[in-house]
Amino acid sequence: MKVINLESGHPTADQAMNRLTNELYRVRASGTAYAKIIHGYGSSGQGGAIKSAFRRNASSLISRRLITGYIAGEDFGPFSAKAQNAAQKFRELRTDINWGRSNDGITVVFFK
Repeated sequence: MKVINLESGHPTADQAMNRLTNELYRVRASGTAYAKIIHGYGSSGQGGAIKSAFRRNASSLISRRLITGYIAGEDFGPFSAKAQNAAQKFRELRTDINWGRSNDGITVVFFK
């Protein structure tokens, strides 16, 4: 799975969202169907700034057709209907290290 690491270099949320847009274009152009975004979850357990910025902007990314959808890390596993449906289409999702781990620090995005 392609990985977009937004935490690398400890950017601000705005810098991370700019990086995300560029990376989404790049990864989507490579022809892959999905990618994992590493945004972190915040050391306080309340949700990190990058994660919050991504969640606020997710519907805009969908409407701009940069992504077709996403699964939050906490829902990326066998107990989520959305994740199960995605795994039926893309069976290799089940082999990802984060499958079923309720990892709040990641989000899986889809391109097609």
